[in-house]
Amino acid sequence: MRKGNKIIKFGEEAEGYTIPVLNEREIRASAGILFLAISISLVLILVKGDFLLAKYVIIIFLTDFIIRVFVNPKFSPSLIIGRLIVRNQAPEYVGARQKKFAWTIGLVLSAIMFIFLVVVNTYSPITGIGCLLCLVFLLFETAFGICLGCKVYSLLYKDKAQYCPGEVCDAQSKQAIQKISGIQLLIIFGFIAYISLATFLFNDNFSKKPHALFGTRNSAPSE
Repeated sequence: MRKGNKIIKFGEEAEGYTIPVLNEREIRASAGILFLAISISLVLILVKGDFLLAKYVIIIFLTDFIIRVFVNPKFSPSLIIGRLIVRNQAPEYVGARQKKFAWTIGLVLSAIMFIFLVVVNTYSPITGIGCLLCLVFLLFETAFGICLGCKVYSLLYKDKAQYCPGEVCDAQSKQAIQKISGIQLLIIFGFIAYISLATFLFNDNFSKKPHALFGTRNSAPSE
């Protein structure tokens, strides 16, 4: 049987690569989808105290990562949707080994939240921290293309990760367009100072609720 016919495996073969790889573009798209789902459920918890959506999201999250880690990333629902979204973009191949380690972390976090929030039906700092860590991992993946779990993998294992996003695994000097000048750093510090000053000067205005620009709000009818 050819390798390409195997159902249970991790990573895919690509021409020019000696190890199993995954498409970083669809991984980032998938991370964005999961980040959005968790963010909405978290907003509902904070604003309305409604945990219903969060419980569904945790079940989806856990099931998705079980499929990724124990079956095949090719059959992960969120990665399939991610592939549909970026199907017209050229693939960006990354090593599968470090991604499996990173997704195992996600699997453990989602399993902990599933046990405490769904099975036991409780909330605590444990579920809160787990949710926050998931958000941080997903944010770095989708917004910056940085796999935090992959970095942990590089620290724990002696064998160097291969084919990292943005080629960060390869030691190389930065190109001119990647370098940050002293002036750019001053702009960042200046911008922070500007925001801090604006907050100080307009703090009273910021705390006031905006009023209607056109007309006035209808007052509630008196009984």
